[in-house]
Amino acid sequence: MLGQRARRASSPPPRSRPAALLGGLLRTARPKQWVKNVLVVAAPAAAGRLFSWRSLAELTAVFTLFTACAAAVYLINDARDADADRAHPTKRHRPVAAGQVPVPVAYGVGGALAVLAPLLAAWLTTPAVAALLTAYLGMQLAYCISLKHVLVVDLVVVTTGFLMRAMVGGLALGIPLSRWFLITTGFGALFMVAAKRYSEALQMAGKAGATRALLTEYTVGYLRFVWQLAAGVAVLGYCLWALEEGGVPHTSVLPWRQLSMVAFVLAVLRYAVFADRGTAGEPEEVVLGDRALALIGVAWLAMYGLAVANW
Repeated sequence: MLGQRARRASSPPPRSRPAALLGGLLRTARPKQWVKNVLVVAAPAAAGRLFSWRSLAELTAVFTLFTACAAAVYLINDARDADADRAHPTKRHRPVAAGQVPVPVAYGVGGALAVLAPLLAAWLTTPAVAALLTAYLGMQLAYCISLKHVLVVDLVVVTTGFLMRAMVGGLALGIPLSRWFLITTGFGALFMVAAKRYSEALQMAGKAGATRALLTEYTVGYLRFVWQLAAGVAVLGYCLWALEEGGVPHTSVLPWRQLSMVAFVLAVLRYAVFADRGTAGEPEEVVLGDRALALIGVAWLAMYGLAVANW
């Protein structure tokens, strides 16, 4: 009797209880990254198409489906990199690497989401949205397998992921996408992605192997050139959009569309401070973590909204 009690007391607890497993799956889906998916409202907001129940319902569905696709990629990526993550000082705490989520479960849930999300998109939205989500999944999975090890291509793939988020809302509602909108969004995303890589490169100086291996193949000067070039093109694209009336003169009290250029340029300049210091990590953390940048963002949103509403 005493021996049985001792064995029961010394036996390890179940490795993955249902609640712990669900919590691990949620953590692996990176809830903090879901903020990026708010970009799905960018095109509808610019077109003034946010104020109907039908539009809100469709955009909610698109946001949810894009989040499911991103979660699928994270799950499959962490399952594939589980062995390597266990040897990493911080990534070893990820649920899959730590054993909270078994590798087969991560593959299974990720695969199910990757199949179901485009199918639901074709049923709930439009074929164009389903095609874009399928392309996003294919590109991101290729990135996880090999493209993240290819110079320059890794920057392009991550940037394209942001651009697809910005495009999908317009595709869902049948809104024509302005060339200036695409240029500003694409190069704005490249600016933030390159700034993050630049910051990582500065922080890993003299610590080879401490972070993504590809950074050892980039030079700090090159990454600095990329984010500075991208910032300049993004500002130019936005200014050209703001100055283009499209043949319809504004009737608002002030030229909010043109005035929003000031806030946009200030936001880029403020973000560049963190890039230059080497502290530009995840874009959402930089924007939400700096009060001045958040206030500039609110001012820009206010002017952008007034321009769309033509007040």
